[in-house]
Amino acid sequence: MIDPADLDHCRETIRTGSLSFHAASKILPVSVRDPALALYAFCRLADDEVDEGTCKTSAVLRLQDRLDLAYAGRPRNAPEDRAFAAIVAEFEMPRALPEALLEGLAWDADERRYKDLSGVRDYSARVASAVGAMMCVLMRVRNPDALARACDLGVAMQLTNIARDVGEDARMGRIYLPMDWLAEAGIDPFNFTRDPLPTDAVRMMVKRLLAEAQRLYLRSEAGINALPFKARTGIWAARLIYAGIGTQIRHQGYDTISMRAHTSKVQKLGWLLQAGTQTAVSTFMPKSAVIYAKPLNEVRFLVDAASHRVPDQRRSLAVLDILADLKAREQEAIGTNRQKA
Repeated sequence: MIDPADLDHCRETIRTGSLSFHAASKILPVSVRDPALALYAFCRLADDEVDEGTCKTSAVLRLQDRLDLAYAGRPRNAPEDRAFAAIVAEFEMPRALPEALLEGLAWDADERRYKDLSGVRDYSARVASAVGAMMCVLMRVRNPDALARACDLGVAMQLTNIARDVGEDARMGRIYLPMDWLAEAGIDPFNFTRDPLPTDAVRMMVKRLLAEAQRLYLRSEAGINALPFKARTGIWAARLIYAGIGTQIRHQGYDTISMRAHTSKVQKLGWLLQAGTQTAVSTFMPKSAVIYAKPLNEVRFLVDAASHRVPDQRRSLAVLDILADLKAREQEAIGTNRQKA
């Protein structure tokens, strides 16, 4: 069980750091909400350390150590880590799921860019769908079809985040738009990060991202209705709130460089009410055939891991390879700094 003081800390972390999830979590049943808050606090802290820290490589390597300790039952002496270790023990959380998140954060530390939309989905699977699969585990849902739809929702949410943050990311030297899209538009990535402009070509890329996100939001709905009844409203709320960000982006002409899309408390309340309606309707609707759609190729390894299928050992090796590469770079940088000193 999660220590109440640790849970209070996690709740406060989410309240100030993730308004959309905090709003949706309020209507999850307590049995899911409490571990979900702890899970999101751990993931949020990991993401912030890599995203905002001065040394991204060190942050990723520290996260690897934290996972090792949590799975050994000896978590770091911090509320998020103790709460996460309690989740691992109580829910038998497959290690491949948080390791996928670790890999995505390592890609961020490596400042990786993605050749095409499939590459962007690969990244989204790790930093978002992995969390969705872990949420299913917290709900005791291990059905592969429901897991596949949860992963659809994770990718959709991350594509929405990427679309919303094109300008903010570019000004920090980061590009998550597919490189082949930029090439088709004749946009040089270096110049784009120096002076991002909301041109028609860039707006079209944002529009294309949101179209893919919308396709996956619609696919995810069949999975939401396969979750435990009491959990459906909260997940419906998350789906509607994040899709609402995409709607706001459309209203501002797909310009996410000179402005940032925001949604109001009134809008969130409306989506919460709509989520309740969707849940009520789901009790009378027949099961959608979409639930049986094959998982995206990019998320299949998450579905296999969460459904207790034998995990692909090559996945663990891939994570170890990139961590070893980051470690080597860190040691090389330390050696160079010592020589200069």
